[in-house]
Amino acid sequence: MENLRERFAALKPHLDEKSIRLIAAAETLGKGHGIKGEVSRATGVSFREIRRGLKELQEIPESKGNGIRKKGGGRKKIDINNPAILEDLKALVESSTRGDPGSPLLWTSKSLRKLQLELKEKGYVVSYPTVGRLLEQMGYRLQVNRKVQEGADHPDRDAQFEHINMKATEFQEAGEPVISVGNL
Repeated sequence: MENLRERFAALKPHLDEKSIRLIAAAETLGKGHGIKGEVSRATGVSFREIRRGLKELQEIPESKGNGIRKKGGGRKKIDINNPAILEDLKALVESSTRGDPGSPLLWTSKSLRKLQLELKEKGYVVSYPTVGRLLEQMGYRLQVNRKVQEGADHPDRDAQFEHINMKATEFQEAGEPVISVGNL
């Protein structure tokens, strides 16, 4: 058992809980009565975990993926735990939304990192890749229109679109028509 203790001590820092349990259980296979106690003392793995490992060794894994948790385990996506983030994100991109409202293709002139910071100010802990995933979920595409690329060097570009959006909203609320004119 001293040999097992040394091997296990060398491996343990590189293993997750399930692997530790399976290795300890595998050490008991084909050996006589009382081996579970010896393996438990040598490895520090409890009887209960060794029994659980023996059951898991008899089961055929569902998938050959690298997942350690059971299906559905782990942290839930932010929009599942906190659905209000979608409404807050929509409010942040509404004034900078580009594309034909009648078309399924929409994009925003705000960067993912800028949106991430704005969401952080609202109290959300979110990464910029997650912001991108949420935008895609809302029907936005992560691409930049050629005109936006060409005009991106203007220092007040965002302010200009904010102003245009504010005026368009004012006219719509007053019942006045709003016409969008652009170069083709």
